[in-house]
Amino acid sequence: MPSRRRRNLPTLEKLEIVDVAAEGKAIAKHNNKVVFVSNSIPGDIVDVQITRQQRNFFEGYPVKYHKYSDIRIEPFCEHFGFCGGCKWQNMPYKEQLRFKEKQVSETLKRIGKIKLPKIDPIIPSDKQTYYRNKLEYTFANSRWLTREEIGTEDDISNRNALGFHVPGKFDRILDINNCHLQDDPSNEIRLAFREYAFKHDLSFFDIRNKRGFLRNLIIRNTTIGEFMVILSVFEDQPDKIDGILEFIGNRFREITSLMYVVNPKSNDTLYDQDIRLFKGKDYIIEELGGIKFKIGPKSFFQTNSLQALKMYTLVKEYAGLSGNEIVYDLYTGTGTIANYVARNCKKVIGIESVPEAIEDAKSNSKINGISNTEFYAGDMKDMLTPLFIREKGEPDVMIIDPPRAGMHDSVIKSLLWCLPKKIVYVSCNPATQARDIGGLSIKYRVTKLQPLDMFPHTHHVENVALLELNER
Repeated sequence: MPSRRRRNLPTLEKLEIVDVAAEGKAIAKHNNKVVFVSNSIPGDIVDVQITRQQRNFFEGYPVKYHKYSDIRIEPFCEHFGFCGGCKWQNMPYKEQLRFKEKQVSETLKRIGKIKLPKIDPIIPSDKQTYYRNKLEYTFANSRWLTREEIGTEDDISNRNALGFHVPGKFDRILDINNCHLQDDPSNEIRLAFREYAFKHDLSFFDIRNKRGFLRNLIIRNTTIGEFMVILSVFEDQPDKIDGILEFIGNRFREITSLMYVVNPKSNDTLYDQDIRLFKGKDYIIEELGGIKFKIGPKSFFQTNSLQALKMYTLVKEYAGLSGNEIVYDLYTGTGTIANYVARNCKKVIGIESVPEAIEDAKSNSKINGISNTEFYAGDMKDMLTPLFIREKGEPDVMIIDPPRAGMHDSVIKSLLWCLPKKIVYVSCNPATQARDIGGLSIKYRVTKLQPLDMFPHTHHVENVALLELNER
C-alpha cells in the first residue's frame, strides 16, 4: 500500500521523455525542473507518478503511456521491468551506444572542466547477451511478488527465491527462471540449487532478521569452458553443505571448481572469509590474447572477457611501449593488464589491495613464463610513496584501473610528484574519472579518449583516457 507521503505527491501528465541520465533513468522536464523516470526511453510520452520531490528535481515512475517511442523495441527477457539489470532492453543497441558515448563526453566536460580531444566512437560489445563471466545470486525467504500475483486470491505460501535484488528493496529478491547474461549451464546450475533446496526443505536466508541456511550463490566461467561455483551459507551445517554440493557436483561435471563459505556476518562480502574447496581445484583459468590468467574465488576479473581483451589491447596501444619502459599498474587485480603488457616493456610493478589477488597475479606471471613483473599488496595511498618509487624505479608509464570511487587524493598527489610521461586511465565511472583527470590537469593534458561498452543493455560504460605530461 502506498505511503501517505506517496499519496500526497502529484501525478504529472503527458511528459515527453527527452534524454537519459548518467544513472540510466530517463529524463523529462516539468516547469523547468528535471524529472527522472524509470522504465522509459526517449520519445515516450507518459503520465508519471512522483515518488520523490526535491527543490531541483522530481523522481517517479510511469503509470500511463500516451505514446510509445518510435525507437522502442520488445524486451527479450521475461524478468524485464522487475529485475535490476538490463534496463535498456527496450532500446535498440545502436541507441544504447549513442547515449553511452554522449554520457562520457558530457560527464568529462561538465566535471573535468578541461580541454578534451575528440572522443573516438564507442567500441561495441560483439555479444549483447551471454557476455558475463560472473553472476551473484541471493537466496531469500522474501520473494518479490509481481502485480499479477498480488491481484490473485491464490494462497502464496512459498515465498523463497533465488535471484537478484529488486531495485531499491534490500530485502526483496526476484526469483529468476532464465537469465540471458551468462552461458549455460549457468541457468541450469542455479535452478538445480533451487530444486534441491525445495525438495530437502532447506531454509532460505531471512535478509531482514539475519537467519536461515542458504545465503548466496556465485557462478563464474571462462571462455575456455571452466566453471567455478561458490555457495555461501549463513549456518555451518556440514551435512546439509555436503548434501547439496555433492548433488550439484555429480549433476554438473563441467564444474571445475566447486567451493563454499560459511558467512555468519551481517553483510555478504567474502573478501574477509575463508572460502573452502569442496571438489576440483580452487581456481579457474581464462585465456585472452595468448596469455593465461588464474582466477581465484576472491579475484577481480573484468566480467566481459571478450571486451576485456579489446580493452587490454587498447591500453597497450595507448602506452606506446618500446621495450625499455618501467610501467606501474595500479589496482592491478590479478595482474591481467600487467601481464598483458609485460613482454613489451622493461618491467611492470603491480599494486593491489587484495592479497589473494596479488598471489594470483604472481601465479599468472609464472604460468606464462613472464619474469619482469613485481606485485605488491597494500592500500594504494599507503604503498605509492616516494620511498617505494625510488626503490622500485621511477615510472615511465602509469596504468590506472581504479574502482568506481576513483583515486584517493594522495594517489593523485603521488602521480603529480613522480610525473610519468604517460598515464593510461581505465575507468568504469566517467564521473570519478573526470574528477581525477581534473586534478591531474595541472601537469597533464588528455590526448585520447576511447569509450567501450562492457555491459550491453545497461547504462554502464567503460572509458580509457590517455594523459600525457605537458611540455615544460
